[in-house]
Amino acid sequence: ALAASRADTLRSFDAYVQALGAPDVAVPYRTDVNPPLWELGHIGWFQEFWIGRNPQRGRGAAADPDAPRPDSLRAGGDALYNSSQVAHASRWHLPLPGIAATRDDLARQLAQTLALLAAEPDESDATLYFYRLALAHEDMHHEAAVYMARTLGIDLPDARWQPATLAGPTRPLDVPAGAWSLGHDGPGFQFDNERCHQPADGPAYAIDSQVVRWAEWRAFVADGGYTDARLWTPQGWHWRQATGRDGPRALRRDGVGNGDTGWQLRTGAGWAPLDEAGRADQAACHISQHEALAYCAWAGRRLPTEAEWERAAHAHPADFHWGQVWEWTASAFAPFAGFEPHPYRDYSQPWFDGRPVLKGGAWATQPRMKHPRYRNFFTADRTDIVAGLRTCAR
Repeated sequence: ALAASRADTLRSFDAYVQALGAPDVAVPYRTDVNPPLWELGHIGWFQEFWIGRNPQRGRGAAADPDAPRPDSLRAGGDALYNSSQVAHASRWHLPLPGIAATRDDLARQLAQTLALLAAEPDESDATLYFYRLALAHEDMHHEAAVYMARTLGIDLPDARWQPATLAGPTRPLDVPAGAWSLGHDGPGFQFDNERCHQPADGPAYAIDSQVVRWAEWRAFVADGGYTDARLWTPQGWHWRQATGRDGPRALRRDGVGNGDTGWQLRTGAGWAPLDEAGRADQAACHISQHEALAYCAWAGRRLPTEAEWERAAHAHPADFHWGQVWEWTASAFAPFAGFEPHPYRDYSQPWFDGRPVLKGGAWATQPRMKHPRYRNFFTADRTDIVAGLRTCAR
């Protein structure tokens, strides 16, 4: 899996090089992207920091993150790639090694990791913890590379990282009242925010069998959903006015058609007619939570809570279709009772600030990262991520 993840990382980076050019794969400063060359070096640095340089890697989640470490294979690597200490804006001004040197660093770091893994004395969860953490980290950065490519107008050649067509309109699923517990702490790997158990019993409710498609979202836009302040929360309306949005990031009218014609969908580096190739039946994505809440108000619906989303996935395993987009919920990202941070302190704890939980995974997500208990978390204004929504009856 580590080798496969690295192959995907490099394949997508090659598309960046082809689109942006050597020697530095430069992009203008933005708050919602990283310099691609920095991203590449950071991925390898993270793996080496937590495995090759970690004297307590065998202790797993109980390791001391501040245990003294030897120097990185790349001299001065910490000053270049430690995301906990290197401010976002400064990443455009670092003396990064070039493409060939960075790829060589990654090759040496992966070889070191695989050699250490082969020599491990057992396959316990503690022994494998940091290998699994590094794998998840690289998989998440690859997903970021996929949606960063859309932001930058870059086409990725790999057909795996493309949206699929959904099977017609949604239908309601009834979930009975019952007991539920958020979190899990069994064998295998969990992030710290997933561990422990949080009671989340609830009443019966009805939820969509699938996420909202562009076909439904187009109706919301055409009906004036972006101009009716009554549909938006105060925070959402402020966001809409501040951004000037009169529609979603990935959908537009071409200025020719009326009604259900003349709509175009963003597809990688360009735009394509919405009503061709099944695009209207794809999941609406690059939707902020502000927009999702306005859509719900327009439709007379609401977002599910995190617990309702999980309960539905459990109650209807064959009919609850998920995994095409990250799905906004009505729940804030918060620690479960008994939360204890794992050694990678910056993963969860700094973000318990009220931002929403997202569930499910997207077409840009590595399949091995998708499971119903996974908790993703972004601020409500983000539209670069591959996020959409499903709704519940009020």
